[in-house]
Amino acid sequence: MPSARPQGNLFYAQSGGVTAVINATASAVIHTARAHKVRVLAGRNGILGALREELIDTSKESAATISALAHTPGGAFGSCRVKLKSLDADRAKYERMLEVFKAHDIRYFLYNGGNDSADTTLKVSQLAAEFGYPLTCVGVPKTVDNDLAVTDTCPGFGSAAKYTAVSVREAALDVAAMADTSTKVFVYEAMGRHAGWLAASAGLAGKGPDQAPHLILFPERPYDEAEFFAQVKAVVERVGYCVVVASEGIQTADGTFVADAGGGKDSFGHTQLGGVASHLAGRVKDALGYKVHWTLPDYLQRSARHVASETDLKQAQAVGKAAVEFALKGMNGVMPVIVRTSDTPYRWKIAAAPLSEIANHEKKMPADFIREDGFGITDAARRYLEPLIRGEAPPPYGRDGLPKYVSLRNTLLERRLPDWK
Repeated sequence: MPSARPQGNLFYAQSGGVTAVINATASAVIHTARAHKVRVLAGRNGILGALREELIDTSKESAATISALAHTPGGAFGSCRVKLKSLDADRAKYERMLEVFKAHDIRYFLYNGGNDSADTTLKVSQLAAEFGYPLTCVGVPKTVDNDLAVTDTCPGFGSAAKYTAVSVREAALDVAAMADTSTKVFVYEAMGRHAGWLAASAGLAGKGPDQAPHLILFPERPYDEAEFFAQVKAVVERVGYCVVVASEGIQTADGTFVADAGGGKDSFGHTQLGGVASHLAGRVKDALGYKVHWTLPDYLQRSARHVASETDLKQAQAVGKAAVEFALKGMNGVMPVIVRTSDTPYRWKIAAAPLSEIANHEKKMPADFIREDGFGITDAARRYLEPLIRGEAPPPYGRDGLPKYVSLRNTLLERRLPDWK
């Protein structure tokens, strides 16, 4: 608790791919700030809101609406994939942000995102210090990829992991029912560029070599097509069908993505992935002659609020609350992270970690989480993953049978600066 009323406004922005619970973090940020008499201005479409001076006045929303954000998926204020480069290369953009912050008396900057967002937050704090502007910058963790360093897990991952495990278990029952006269191989594609956390979560759907998923392909292990074919053939001959979960980022031994969607790039400069399931399905059909079905859940795996993990929801809210409290205490250049204190029973707490230890770092699957043959998860991985998908936190449903999600007014403040080009 600060000893005196905090000075200035708080700017909050969402970054990158949104999750089933990022709005729960936003809800906690706004409620906590209000309790401290601090007004929250949200960036319209993420960091672009700061550059374009498109600032949403969240004080125009009722407490009930802000509470309803906690069960609403998507990004309530809009997100974006905009990566700011170094302070030298993109100095004009960083200085523009500071100009906007000064014009609206913003003294606290909370950026809710992943690795690149942590880097941007750190750079903004460095530039503010250089200019002598009193700005406290705090990163807020979020990513379904679960690849942020330091934190035990990332808000958003637990719910996406739950969706993955549930979907694979249910689809496997369908495949098993049809396998005698129809589909023999089913391929499910999970998000994960360099880290196989979501693919690994599918392993929770079953136990033992004959329960789906029978094969998991991780980015951390080189993809060998001949070995993969041999494994698929062996499972089909033993079980009668084979369920495969492939991370979108699997690569061959020379580092080539198995499916790179033509080599395109996204706004962060990353190879645009997607399509590995269809590629694998086609190759299995051609090589082994099996009837194959495949699926690309894509946005479904990160937006499925109806099957969110209660653990994930609580952690998403906890990092939002802590981020505001850290900022008001003047804890600059940090991020609230989740620290696991016990596996059995599962216990966790929130701590502060320097952004310098998180920005531009990537947490991959530990070697002891991947089965020795490279096609499944170990008991160690199961102990880590299982608590993260526990508990249900369903949204309220209306009489029409659909979830009751909330839409915000998103009232913009009047601009005080010239337009930004």
